[in-house]
Parts: sequence; C-alpha cells; structure tokens
Amino acid sequence: MAENFRPFEPHGWLRGGHLQTMAGAFLRRKFALPGGEERLFRVDAETRLKGVCHWQAGKRGDVPVVVIVHGLEGSCDSNYVRGIADKAWARGFHAVRMNQRNCGGTERLTPTLYNSGLSGDYRAILLELMAEGFTQIYFAGYSMGGNLVTKMAGEWGAAPPKELRGVCAVCPALDLSACADALEETENYLYQRHFVKGLMTRYQRKAELFPERYSRNGFGAIRTVREFDDEITAPQFGYKDAEDYYEHAGAKSVVGGVSVPMLMITAKDDPFVPYEAFLKTDVEKNARVKFVTPEHGGHCGFISRREGTERFWAEERVIEFVEERSKEVRK
Repeated sequence: MAENFRPFEPHGWLRGGHLQTMAGAFLRRKFALPGGEERLFRVDAETRLKGVCHWQAGKRGDVPVVVIVHGLEGSCDSNYVRGIADKAWARGFHAVRMNQRNCGGTERLTPTLYNSGLSGDYRAILLELMAEGFTQIYFAGYSMGGNLVTKMAGEWGAAPPKELRGVCAVCPALDLSACADALEETENYLYQRHFVKGLMTRYQRKAELFPERYSRNGFGAIRTVREFDDEITAPQFGYKDAEDYYEHAGAKSVVGGVSVPMLMITAKDDPFVPYEAFLKTDVEKNARVKFVTPEHGGHCGFISRREGTERFWAEERVIEFVEERSKEVRK
C-alpha cells in the first residue's frame, strides 16, 4: 500500500503500555463534531442497532462514509469513536458512530446479549447503506470492534461488494482466547475487574428486561471474562464453552481471506491483546493488509507527543487511510 505513515512517538509522560491504555480511556477530550441524527439499523428479525449519523449537508452517496465500531463495554460515545468521527467530519466525510447490541443504553432494542462473533450485524449495516446509494463505505473498529469488522471483511472472501472500499482495525482482539488469558495476568487485574463488572451489570439489566430468557442465578461467582463467557455468553449463543466460542468468533481464522484494502494497527506493549498472537495468524502474509506495529501505544491509546490532529495518532492514521483510498476511487 502507498501510505507512508508518520511513525508513532509516544507522549513523554506516557511511555508505558498501561499508561497509554489508561490515558486513552480516561483523558477528557473536546470535539468539534456537530450533533448527529440517531438511526436504528435492522440487523436481524429481532434486533436493531442504534447509530448516530453525521451527514455532510447537501452530499450523500458519492462522499465516503466511515462506520465506527467500539470495543468491549464501550459505546458510540467512547473517546476514540468520537475522535475518528470528528476527524472524518472535518475532512468532509460522513461518519456513523455505531453502538453494538445493548451498548449505549440500547438493551431494549434486542432480546440477545452481544458477542465478538456477530459480524453479520455489520454486514447488514453495510448492505443497508449500499441500498441507499452510498458507493464508498469504510469500517473502523477498535479492540472487540476491530475483530468484528475484520471478521466481516474476511467472511466476504474474494468477492466483497465494490462499495466496501476499506476496513481499519486498531488493537483488534483476533485471538480471543489469548486475550482472555492475558487478562488473567496479575498486572491486568484492574482491566479484568472493569470488564467483568460492566458485563455483569449489563447482564442484570437484560435479566430485568427479559426475565423469561435470562436467569438471575444458576452460575457461581464470576471473576474473569473467560468465566463470564463460559457461564453466560457461550450457552446463550449455542457454543459448547468459552473456548468453543473464542475459536468460532475470533477473526484469526479469516484474516488471511480479507481482500479489501485494510489497515491494522496494534502496539507491541498492548497489555491484553498480545502482539505475539498476531504472528500466529496470516495477517502478515496478506498483501491487502497494511500491518502497523509500533513498539508503544498500549491498548487503543497511541497518544503522541505531537499536538493537533497528530495527538491521537491511530485515529489520524485511520482517516489518512480513508483519504488515500478515496483518492484512488476518484482516479
């Protein structure tokens, strides 16, 4: 691919993976993005997903649209989602900030939970946008969202729709089992606790809304993401256990089949999406994937020492990728 990206140079105070991860999640930010139009996308017979759409006035199908998918226990209001949308809007693109199932206060829109294998949701969104005449559609996903959009792209194989012009994944959890194992490391205790607390709180809300579908008991104390997936996710979606779910839901088995231009960014010091796991996939063998692996950046942090649009380095690279692809389309 033609992009010669500016290398990532971490902020002087944020050189470690944990510091980058925490700052990326909790740093307060301001955005110039105008208010958007809330929209429900029908993805199956019983499920709708809520997106917030920022359409460029007076423009429609021939303008690139960037669909952004958040990670585990995030929402369309996560910093990086707003950050990419903000940058996309400033470049003259449409931006669609998606909530995954149940996220962003949307538990009533589906009787199901959510999981890392629901790539069909984003296939349905792609098809809906295509039906409305959009000719340049890009997906960008972070972490769990990165796995979902990679899986969606890989499942199209050699014949993706021409309207799908590119896919970006930042710190994608392609090997879910390796990520679950990493979360059980002592140094990752706070991340594990945060995720489990969020997952259990969400499950309790679902049990209140759909008591006929979800039991309030029947499983023991859940302390890890793997235990949650063993006891709740796997049986809810027909998997034998967490490992069976991880094997089928992870995009590691289909990344080699991605045939649209793709940008994949991951940091070698990501605390719980192990860099080594990528080396066991076909990502480096796939010429359609630009695989960028800075030494630092943490999990979805990538806070640079530079200011302005370069401060949040990975977000800028995503938009730069879309710009490059869009120029090629116009040639």
